[in-house]
Amino acid sequence: MIKAKGVYLEYRDGTKALNNVDLQIKQGEIVYIIGPSGSGKTSFLKLLMGIEQPTSGELTVLGKEMNKEHKKNIRQIRRQIGPVFQEFKLIPGRTAIDNVILGMRVLGMPRVLLNKNALEALEKVGLTHKAFTKVDNLSWGERQRVAIARAVARKPSLILADEPTGNLDVKNALRIMELLRSFKDENTTVIITTHATHLIENLNEGILLKVNKGSIQQESMGRDCNEKHHL
Repeated sequence: MIKAKGVYLEYRDGTKALNNVDLQIKQGEIVYIIGPSGSGKTSFLKLLMGIEQPTSGELTVLGKEMNKEHKKNIRQIRRQIGPVFQEFKLIPGRTAIDNVILGMRVLGMPRVLLNKNALEALEKVGLTHKAFTKVDNLSWGERQRVAIARAVARKPSLILADEPTGNLDVKNALRIMELLRSFKDENTTVIITTHATHLIENLNEGILLKVNKGSIQQESMGRDCNEKHHL
């Protein structure tokens, strides 16, 4: 699914974001990435999305190489990724189902299939009854679920969620985390960055990546298996 070998990422201003990443994530895994701001969490997601390419090293996502020489691979991989942004990036004045459909526009599906997938995705997040409500009239938590529906409607192999519980109370944050975890049952790999460590401290499944000052400690949650990598 995801393999990184000796991956470095240095920005044009000289900032060293990632340092000698050696990492492997299997299909269907759920991964939590925690660490302070500026530690490299979002930079890692940008590499997986193809927004940034490694300065050096080897990175493969969904079996395809991710670097400047393989731009076609990056376009293909993005079609198989469902991103959940911290800012939601929903279009105001449009309904929930409109926003979900717009998230699939790059896939070239016929309109009937777009509608079908959008309604199925809204059902999965418990928002069928709000499908034709403008997102402006939804609560913060409901808008977050629309953003998740937009991601899963693409039927992705990989979901990338960047701080998906920001600005939510504990009750709604737990609901969002449980919702994201549920997609693991569909053999979808789910990667979540979060500052809310209290939401995952009692979980007994998945992989925990602790990022701090360019290094990462990998822990298999709920199992007596700890490994160290560098990020």
